[in-house]
Amino acid sequence: MDAAHYIAMLNPQDDLHDRAISVSGSLGGCIFVTTEMVLTEVLNYLAERGATPRQLAANFVQQIRQDPNTRVVPQTSAQFEDALELYRSRPDKEWKPHRLRIFPRYGAGRYRRSTNV
Repeated sequence: MDAAHYIAMLNPQDDLHDRAISVSGSLGGCIFVTTEMVLTEVLNYLAERGATPRQLAANFVQQIRQDPNTRVVPQTSAQFEDALELYRSRPDKEWKPHRLRIFPRYGAGRYRRSTNV
């Protein structure tokens, strides 16, 4: 799962909120895969919106990390270097990373159907 999906789920004012909630509800039986980088992006995005959204984000990330149907891939040095290079290549202030689809190495942004659920 990517940051844009999680942010849309958490933000009722997001244009994709209803769709994100619907998609998440329709994917029962799936194992979701995300990364620590994605979760950090969610935390950073919502930190700018005040104390309540910040606490909501922290609680959400804690739930994601404890969810038996979600695998959180640790950040590697290679992923950090890739992200840093992407950041450097986008000097404009209008860049919105939560709307950019980044598929980190090792395909961590994908999900697959689980046979164990």
